[in-house]
Amino acid sequence: MNAPHPPADGEALSSGLKPRHVTMISIAGVIGAGLFVGSASAIKLAGPSVLIAYALAGTLVVLVMRMLGEMATANPDSGSFSVYADRALGKWAGFSIGWLYWWFWVLVIPVEATAGAKILSSWIDWPQWVFALIITALLTVTNLFSVANYGEFEFWFALIKVIAIVGFIVLGVLAILGILPGSHASGLHGFTDHGFFADGWSGVLAAMLTTMFTFMGTEIVTIAAAESKNPVEGIRKAVNSVIWRISLFYLGSIFVVIALTTWNSPSLQENGSYQEALNNMGLKNLSSVLDFVILTAVASCLNSALYTASRMAFSLGQRGDAPKAFARINRRGVPQVAILVSVVVGFVAVFGNYLLPEKIFTYLLSTSGAIALIVYLVIAATQLRSRAAMNRVGARPAVRMWAFPVLTYVTMAFIVFTIVAMALRADQRLNLWLTLGLTAVVVGIGIARYGAKGGSEKAILEAVEASPHVDTETSDLARHERHP
Repeated sequence: MNAPHPPADGEALSSGLKPRHVTMISIAGVIGAGLFVGSASAIKLAGPSVLIAYALAGTLVVLVMRMLGEMATANPDSGSFSVYADRALGKWAGFSIGWLYWWFWVLVIPVEATAGAKILSSWIDWPQWVFALIITALLTVTNLFSVANYGEFEFWFALIKVIAIVGFIVLGVLAILGILPGSHASGLHGFTDHGFFADGWSGVLAAMLTTMFTFMGTEIVTIAAAESKNPVEGIRKAVNSVIWRISLFYLGSIFVVIALTTWNSPSLQENGSYQEALNNMGLKNLSSVLDFVILTAVASCLNSALYTASRMAFSLGQRGDAPKAFARINRRGVPQVAILVSVVVGFVAVFGNYLLPEKIFTYLLSTSGAIALIVYLVIAATQLRSRAAMNRVGARPAVRMWAFPVLTYVTMAFIVFTIVAMALRADQRLNLWLTLGLTAVVVGIGIARYGAKGGSEKAILEAVEASPHVDTETSDLARHERHP
């Protein structure tokens, strides 16, 4: 059989992601470096009740993914929620959320490159900036070559993360049951010896605000699936499995950490939550393995940041919201210009991390501190409008939001509550105000460019009709709705 003809410049993104790539991206996309390096801070704030914080944040992500999955299975697109907002809320909304999302992932590049460089420089005595540039350059080359390279790297990164977390939980359960040889801890004393709450419900709220942003990246599968041969099936599986993924990887592993450590111990903050648990299991020698797993998680996040930023830039270019060059595709089906521009901004930020005063760089990062909540709110508002239009013509995508519209409104209310909570907490206020300031500027540019006109039900129905992922009856209904 002849090999498929590669797309010519400007035709279309490649469909080079295999089912196993999409599956593993969806399974391990929820496991970010923040799980390993940020959980100790959350545990300090809430104590064992941090499980409630993770459960609340995880529930929000499950609901948002359900809404996004509904729209993505009806119309898979590399621009994902930015494209759907464009149709449902107006051009200004798609423009604004697309650029904000791009900015978030571009800033992730220097953060993760620096985190990986710190680990590598502890192994080899080279300057951190050298490792930061090497890591970024290596993953840039893989992303430039083909989307299959991104998928392959991410597959193995993800597999390592999954094996590590599952192994940690298995060892932890054996230690809790008192049957792990050499373990210095057993039972559930971590839950009972020093109380369940560190600071009542205020501590739970503080921990929730800290953990909320570790889940960012779960939605990447709806972007990546658009470059696979069966996007609907990939998205459907990802959305349906998000509950057990969060339950296992986050709630399961944090349960083990709390059970086997003293949550208010200074050593937990010094060593990190997972290393402290390993120490108490008598597995201190696995610290190098844990460092390798954290390095893998960092590389995975950086890899996904490069991919996601470039695909959003590509989508913005396609819709005229960014320079047309961003939408240019090379013969390998890769948006080369979009990748290079995203990387250049990331490289500049890498240099800035070393050249700018620390406080200035902190302000820069804070501009993306609450973008996740803005994205979630836009997804919910978009789904509310899109589902209402689809219901009018009887369209039934492969994934449907539960209890519509009640749960959609509940989700939006919870997001607004979280934003208000950030405004009331001194440790979160800077992130919120700088993010809202940036959002106001970007939205202002969007409105100046396109006006404040809302979305069009006609545009939603046209997309439903044009999609090959809805049945003929639905297309007929959509056509009749526009031309009775």
